[in-house]
Amino acid sequence: MSTPGQLIDGKAVSAQVLAEVTADVAALKAQGVEPALAVVLVGDDPASHVYVRNKVLRAGEVGIRSLEYRLPAEASAAEVLALVAELNADAGVHGILVQLPLPKHIDETSVLQAIDPAKDVDGFHSENVGGLSQGRPVLTPCTPAGCMRLLRDTLGDLSGKHAVVIGRSNIVGKPMAALLLAADCTVTVLHSRSKNPQALCRKADIVVAAVGRPRMINAEWIKPGAVVIDVGINRIEEDGKNRLVGDVDFASVQPLTAAITPVPGGVGPMTIALLMQNTVTAACQQHINSAPAASEEATCRSAC
Repeated sequence: MSTPGQLIDGKAVSAQVLAEVTADVAALKAQGVEPALAVVLVGDDPASHVYVRNKVLRAGEVGIRSLEYRLPAEASAAEVLALVAELNADAGVHGILVQLPLPKHIDETSVLQAIDPAKDVDGFHSENVGGLSQGRPVLTPCTPAGCMRLLRDTLGDLSGKHAVVIGRSNIVGKPMAALLLAADCTVTVLHSRSKNPQALCRKADIVVAAVGRPRMINAEWIKPGAVVIDVGINRIEEDGKNRLVGDVDFASVQPLTAAITPVPGGVGPMTIALLMQNTVTAACQQHINSAPAASEEATCRSAC
């Protein structure tokens, strides 16, 4: 980090992750294991269709077999759960992803809990969430895992750093805090009820903004020399144009930082890359668990 405000290039780092995944997939295929990801899409949400298409395209690029299951918006919870049960029982499927949000008449928690934790490549099942909080090796939510890869590539050892996570969602904020704790950071989580959040944030060596409010974090929140990871993806109308901006006011914050992720091009590309990595990890672990001999572990050690 030789210059202030260095850009953390999520596209470049995600390309490195995908190259690693491609090599791991090839190693598994050489042993007769073809990693497979099943994606379930319920309804006609336009954004969900885009996300699913991007995930399927990326899977194909790294050699992962993808299976798409599209159900109509009026599909019942029982139909979705029956499909999940079928995929759980299919030994040829290593990862299951149910695209969120689901239609309002379907309880998301019950569907996510129905996924076999060993195939839960989103890392949302309570068994994986609990394992993460205990520091056990589990499938981890993709966006926080991607943030950790960016931080380690930027800073190296994170031990002793003071990290502030802004936001406490189950998808990003909470698992992000757990991962930072596991990396021996001192962690503060800020949320809507926090008192003096700006003052608390200004003490941070690392700031992870995941609050879902466009440009909320400005220069008054940032200590000079901090590293800022902006998870926010917000669409706003500005100057007659539709723009994509983060939770951080990039223009005012960048000059203060040692390094910062842009939006777009920062955290976003990492999420799908880590989904591919989780799928390979799941395939590797299932292969080891089903292998008759301990020597099988060596066949996919790099993937795990």
